[in-house]
Amino acid sequence: MKVTSILRPCLRPRLGNSRCYIPYPQYQTRKMRLPYIADPPPTATPEEAEIVQRIQTRRHPRPLQPLDLTLLHSPPVADGWNSFLGAVRTKTTIPQDLREIAISRVAVVNRAWYEWAHHAPLAEQGGVSKEGMNAIKTEQPLVLGETQKHAELTDKQWAVTCYTDEMTRNVQVRDETFAKMREIFSDKEMVEITATVACYNCVSRFLVALDVGERNGTGPDAAH
Repeated sequence: MKVTSILRPCLRPRLGNSRCYIPYPQYQTRKMRLPYIADPPPTATPEEAEIVQRIQTRRHPRPLQPLDLTLLHSPPVADGWNSFLGAVRTKTTIPQDLREIAISRVAVVNRAWYEWAHHAPLAEQGGVSKEGMNAIKTEQPLVLGETQKHAELTDKQWAVTCYTDEMTRNVQVRDETFAKMREIFSDKEMVEITATVACYNCVSRFLVALDVGERNGTGPDAAH
């Protein structure tokens, strides 16, 4: 496996939001690091068969995805993952555009291009313009109240983009950022937005570590 390094922008709130660049390894594998489970997945117990059925039901009418066929190496993990992701994706009150913007921005910051390929089109379906998606896929840090807002995005869309960026890069979120978010979102919306960002940070790290979908080392345009 060939490994190269690129410079990745970062944001350090403890240093007064000063910009910096750190080496970011870029893996040129183009092959998932584990074998995918066969489809249809083999099961050893009735409980495992029920897990597979639950995942297939959530995916319907689509087939099982490469992510599913990776997680099913451990059916209990796949089952919990399916339940959590199902709640975040289908049972919150966040509009589609905001939810998919958050997921897409996580994908950009973490360079999870498999995630981007699946969710950027859903953001566009939710009403985000192609120009707006171009703003979301910039790899530069975006700071709410400091970075100039892109005209292609609404105030709420821009706020979610920046909140996602800061939460993904730094984990900690500045008081100034949180205060601006609270001006436009309810407590319930804040919980759901934050849970979405946290959830898809988990997803992206799993995808990139194993190169699920063989997207590592490509980019947002190649991912479509």
